Amino acid sequence: MLHLKKLAPGIANLAELAEREARHIRPARKLGGRKAMFYRTGIAPKRIDALLDGGSLYWVVKGYIRARQRLLFLGNERDKDGKVFCRILLDPDIVSVDPPPHRPFQGWRYLDPADAPGDRTAGGMGVDDLPDDLADELRSLGLI
Repeated sequence: MLHLKKLAPGIANLAELAEREARHIRPARKLGGRKAMFYRTGIAPKRIDALLDGGSLYWVVKGYIRARQRLLFLGNERDKDGKVFCRILLDPDIVSVDPPPHRPFQGWRYLDPADAPGDRTAGGMGVDDLPDDLADELRSLGLI
C-alpha cells in the first residue's frame, strides 16, 4: 500500500474542499456507475498497483495535511485534443486527519503509510470543534 499527497490550492478549510468536490462528483463508468470525485493531473504515478491497494490521496490545506480520500482508480487517458493526462477517481467521502504541518510542493508526492497521519477520532479534548486557524495557532504554540 502507498498513498499520494497533493496541495489543495485556493482552499481554506475542509468545508470549502467538500463544496468544491460536490460539483465534480458523478457516476464513473470505470467503477460500474459508483459515484466518485474526478480529478485530473498531468503525470500519472508509476506505482499505481500499490496506490490502489488501499491507498488514499491526502490533501494539504493551508500548510497542514488535513484530510484524505480513498483512491478508487488511476489511469492515463487522452483529452479531445489528444493530450495524455492521468485521471484520478476518489471516494467522495472526505476523512479528516490529525493535521501535521507540511511545506508547499508542486504536483503530487508519494506518502509512505508509516508517515501518513491518523484519522481524527470523535471525543477527546474537543480540538476537532475548533476552527482550523485557531487550532493551527494552538498547535504552533505546542498547546495541542
